[in-house]
Amino acid sequence: MLTIQEYVKAESLEQAYELNQKKTNRIIGGMLWMKMSPLNIKTAIDLSGLGLDQIEETQEEFRIGCMVTLRQLETHPGLEAYTGGSMKESLRHIVGVQFRNLATVGGSIYGRFGFSDVLTEFMALGAEVELFHGGRMPLEEFAKLPYDKDILVGLILKKVPQNSVYLSMRNTRTDFPVLTCAVSRREGMTGAFIGARPGRAVAVYDRAGLLKSGITDAAAREFAAYAAEQTVTGSNKRAQAEYRTHLIRVLTRRACQQLGGETK
Repeated sequence: MLTIQEYVKAESLEQAYELNQKKTNRIIGGMLWMKMSPLNIKTAIDLSGLGLDQIEETQEEFRIGCMVTLRQLETHPGLEAYTGGSMKESLRHIVGVQFRNLATVGGSIYGRFGFSDVLTEFMALGAEVELFHGGRMPLEEFAKLPYDKDILVGLILKKVPQNSVYLSMRNTRTDFPVLTCAVSRREGMTGAFIGARPGRAVAVYDRAGLLKSGITDAAAREFAAYAAEQTVTGSNKRAQAEYRTHLIRVLTRRACQQLGGETK
């Protein structure tokens, strides 16, 4: 059972960062996973008063605060248009609307969970994270780092010509995914982003140019086989490693075929 001894609504990121350096203190977001853990938290640090719950769209980028909910992402018309619907597809299976009204971007990204649909989708879109202490870095790089006590302030998503498709496989509709797969083409490079392996999401780029002449059925199958060869999978109660490797081939091929070879 989760226990919290003290609660602080942070008045600034500086205050939140300083408090968070103590090992027994925690930043809190939607509290949907944390509340089910047996943690004994000395001080819970709430960022909800810092204006980090907005999606700001300009001609060049989207800036997404760490307290933005998954439902806000799902219903944002600008994100839906820019991603061609892949953002909504990556979110619609996550438990239910009530859950997505509470779950935050910060909690979904900072945890770097292997099962995170949100992490896989934003990696495919080439997002950057903004850390209070560590500054800006590509999400793909952040996803590989060990956990520390920095604060994830938000995400930055540059508007560049891109196409993206998101697919996932679940044993039941609202369960954790058995495998997540996003394929995107941006700035001349196609990549497959695979999550729920069950390890953290990884990227496999088409550096060999298997799709450079366009996405045909044969090329999609070849790249899907390559992605499966390059990705290590594991077994747990939801699926065996061999089945996940098979899913990489199937979902990557399907995503490539949906992508269609045309960059927006």
